[in-house]
Amino acid sequence: MNSQPQTVSGGVPYWRLSAYYFFYFAFVGAFSPYFGLYLQSIGQGAGEIALLMSLMSVMRTLAPTLWGWLADGLRMRAPIVRASALLAGLGFSGFLLTTASWGLLLSMGVLSFFWSAALPLVETLTFAHLQRQSQTGRYGNIRVWGSIGFVLAVLALGYGLDGLPIRALLWIILAILGCILLCALSIPEIRPEHAPAREGALGAVLRQPEVRGFLAACFCMSAAHGALYVFYSLHLVAHGYDKALVGWMWTLGVLAEIGVFMVMPQMLRRWSRRGVVLFTLWAAVLRFVLIGWYADSFAVLVFAQLLHGLTFGAYHASAIAEVNQRFVGPLQARGQALYGSVSFGAGGVLGGLISGYTWEPLGAAWTYSMSAAFALVGVGVLLRAWPRTPADAA
Repeated sequence: MNSQPQTVSGGVPYWRLSAYYFFYFAFVGAFSPYFGLYLQSIGQGAGEIALLMSLMSVMRTLAPTLWGWLADGLRMRAPIVRASALLAGLGFSGFLLTTASWGLLLSMGVLSFFWSAALPLVETLTFAHLQRQSQTGRYGNIRVWGSIGFVLAVLALGYGLDGLPIRALLWIILAILGCILLCALSIPEIRPEHAPAREGALGAVLRQPEVRGFLAACFCMSAAHGALYVFYSLHLVAHGYDKALVGWMWTLGVLAEIGVFMVMPQMLRRWSRRGVVLFTLWAAVLRFVLIGWYADSFAVLVFAQLLHGLTFGAYHASAIAEVNQRFVGPLQARGQALYGSVSFGAGGVLGGLISGYTWEPLGAAWTYSMSAAFALVGVGVLLRAWPRTPADAA
């Protein structure tokens, strides 16, 4: 039996890729807003919750790069995506068996290491299938199903957890991970077009000042979001909002994200990727100041959540396009992995851990002010390392 990856000659596997994104981000919608509430219910404090939730970001720093190197070396991606889905589910099942600190830490570590391996490789597979059919503009139409999955999961659980015991969350998340595995089994492999790149080729890209500045700005953007992903639900509950409304607030942000994804092709034809990323960093400064200091105002919170369409939707779509442009050919898997490791990984770790140590002594307002400061540093880094070019001005 031939074990080598085969080049796909048919059309884009639109629905199989879309289904994977749907369930992958349905997991995020179930896990990120509500798992902190589960940890709180079993007696974990703010520091312990931040540590456990930040393990996701720690592994997103290490795992994608390791798996990207492996995928480039083996010249296959889909089998790694399938294996990671299976092992992530096995890791999460540990939460059903213990509430001991060591058990929680071990389960989160295993889940995070394998779960974080998949998305950069799926992004690379998606672009490979789209490029083969000269349909790269359809990326947003596929990726938007991830946002839809997030919305449905966060809304359903927002209502469901008001009536269900919080432990039911574990079984729901495990079922979603099972669906991710089924979708991973259906994604077809596609052979890279060229032989693996020399090490010097990756180094040459990373020596470009604008690439380093871009990655540093991505790091700052993810650090700015650390407190949001760890404590936003707890922040709203502490201000008297119920879990159903918490679900709607997360949903509102993702609906704004979906709207932005749908218009990103037009946005990127009109504005440069640099300009879009810079604008989204300024939006993040405003968003986190509002969340931190005006949480008692429902209208302000609604506006701040609408800014998620910029601080994640427009930012991520532009960043993914920039990575795809800079890391070409056989460097794409490692480029996407590096982007994930530096931004969602290292940046998320720093932002999440700092918020865990400041949340109780300093309070939510100053913690989110630090989030805004991270975004402001990103603005400065991008302006200094990636000056505007005549093409940007045009």
